[in-house]
Amino acid sequence: MNTRSMIFTLYGDYIRHYGNKIWVGSLIRLLNEFGHNDQAVRAAISRMNKQGWVQGEKKGNKSFYSLTQRGSARMEEAAKRIFKLKPEEWDGKWRMLMYTIPEEIRSVRDELRKELVWSGFGSLSTSCWISPNNLEEQVKGLIEKYEIGEYVDFFTADYIGPQTNQSLVNKSWDLDEINAKYSWFINEYDPKYITDKEQIQNGKISDAECFVKRTELVHEYRKFLFVDPGLPQELLPDKWLGDEAASLFDAYYSELAQPALRFFESVFEEGNELTLKNSSSNAMDHPFMIN
Repeated sequence: MNTRSMIFTLYGDYIRHYGNKIWVGSLIRLLNEFGHNDQAVRAAISRMNKQGWVQGEKKGNKSFYSLTQRGSARMEEAAKRIFKLKPEEWDGKWRMLMYTIPEEIRSVRDELRKELVWSGFGSLSTSCWISPNNLEEQVKGLIEKYEIGEYVDFFTADYIGPQTNQSLVNKSWDLDEINAKYSWFINEYDPKYITDKEQIQNGKISDAECFVKRTELVHEYRKFLFVDPGLPQELLPDKWLGDEAASLFDAYYSELAQPALRFFESVFEEGNELTLKNSSSNAMDHPFMIN
């Protein structure tokens, strides 16, 4: 996990619930737990400042960094997209997006493809993307963001054959590959969960270790946002491992949450205001949790 990605993770999972601001000394202390040195942290936060993700301010001889409006919007957008892993009941309709974006704005087309995959669309053909999920608002946002209204057509449609809905799924997504990634996650983290649960309950693992493990768990599970389209149950294969992986994440996260938060707060309180903590923030709650 590179330093910049780790900083984004800490803002998303912790700092934004504590006034959205952190002293760079506290940030360095937290990232030291993952093996990131002081120089790497200062360089990464400086780059993020120049890129407009965070903004710095001085108080005496201390530097503090908070998310900018752009950075906060990025966090909120990511939080909303997380819920694609928990699809609503299918209405039987397909959403179909078709575009003819000219070659001179190829970079826009490339960015749009990435966004469509992240939103849960699958590529039925070169410029035809489909999803069984209700993604009208996401599509509207993408059209406005990239100013491509004249190049795009969007439909809600019924599939009447001659093949099956499952055949559309097989053409548009590689579910075997996604299932293999879930299998790896389960095989990797299930033994760790069993071991760490016993150690936590017997007081044999430190809060700092739980902080590292919780962050790594979230960081790893978050990768499914980029590959799992969040298909309705009716369109998934019989031996789909996504639900098992989600249950494992829930259980493991629940064991790590409280001690991890204790460590974060013990570091955060050194140079920051714990009184700024959002009263609705709950260590046992996370957007990835099934609930």
